[in-house]
Amino acid sequence: MIRNIFRTSRWLVLRQVNNFTPVILNRCVPLNTCNTTSCLPNRTFLRNTSNISQTSGLVDPIVYEEICNETLESLCDYFEEIVERSPNLKGADVTYSDGVLTVALGAEYGTYVINRQSPNKQIWLSSPVSGPKRYDLVLKDGGYWIYKHDGVTLHKLLQEEISKIVVTKIDFGSCSHSFL
Repeated sequence: MIRNIFRTSRWLVLRQVNNFTPVILNRCVPLNTCNTTSCLPNRTFLRNTSNISQTSGLVDPIVYEEICNETLESLCDYFEEIVERSPNLKGADVTYSDGVLTVALGAEYGTYVINRQSPNKQIWLSSPVSGPKRYDLVLKDGGYWIYKHDGVTLHKLLQEEISKIVVTKIDFGSCSHSFL
């Protein structure tokens, strides 16, 4: 067993893994700092320095629940308005129960599911267009939900996707805790 530990340590030193660049960077840059061929592949990371200290992990659970409920209720109301105003969504259905908002837009457009994930202090989105995403709460600017991997807010993504489905003008910026 000790021999394996020494082999592993020696391998790490030879491969220069111990000199790995920190993950949290000030801006989106490739990690090409290593000049040898034995380095890890190039990777990029999201610029997220201003929001690191203000994301969901540090939010009080009561504040999270309140903001989450306000967000989901306002989205539910707005989706109901959209369904009523759009002639191509006559068979659509919007339901909100126990922290789960389900927007069934029919067989042609699919179903959106937006739900609260209290243990992680996140909102999860399942979209027929962009797939599953997990949004973290940022308390800056009144609170909004952001997907850390691409920096796009929940309301901005919904506006982009739903505006391609409906024929009327939509504005998710009027919903609670939106940031477009």
